Amino acid sequence: MKILIVEDDQRVAAALSAYLRQAGYTTVCVGEGAAALEALGADTEAVLLDLGLPDMDGIDVCRRIRGVSGVPIIVATARSRVEERIRGLHAGADDFVVKPYDVRELLARIEAVTRRTRALPVDPGTATGLNIGDVVIDLAHRRVVVAGEAAELTPKEFDILAVLARYPGVVVPRDRIIREVWGTDWSGFSRSLEVHVGSLRRKLGRADLVATIRGVGYRLTGA
Repeated sequence: MKILIVEDDQRVAAALSAYLRQAGYTTVCVGEGAAALEALGADTEAVLLDLGLPDMDGIDVCRRIRGVSGVPIIVATARSRVEERIRGLHAGADDFVVKPYDVRELLARIEAVTRRTRALPVDPGTATGLNIGDVVIDLAHRRVVVAGEAAELTPKEFDILAVLARYPGVVVPRDRIIREVWGTDWSGFSRSLEVHVGSLRRKLGRADLVATIRGVGYRLTGA
């Protein structure tokens, strides 16, 4: 698996690259946003993105990467404010770690986001697709079409929608969604889930498609 490390501190990048290589990954390190956009390729399977880059803000880099690719993006930065995390998630990041972080935790997060971007298993008792009005959710090919136009969803946004689509018309508890999408039972992802659902609604242009069941979870309406 090839991981693109976008980090302007060469010592941090070198140490992280060495650790990931020992774990069996191939790495490419760049220190600027422009270089990251040039280095991004079809074989890139994850991006570790620092926000404090010398040539452009990491949030802008995240947004530009997401505009051309669905590759998983983990933001790794010293910016610890909740507002920064929300900005990163809105820009298309799939996960967020604050420096200094434990490299073992970072590796676990890489494994989690890349695992979830692979095709989610489909229950043999359900169809591999679901039509709700003019919204077509293709689970097998990880595609969503709205009124004949492809919706550009991030991997996490699709994974959340896919979980709901696999339980059409049923209220799916928040902890189940977090467990299936993030691969953990940690409730700390609850706020991240809310942000991704909000972005999902905007991109689908169907604010009422994903209904919030207060205190419980979410449900696909019309399914």
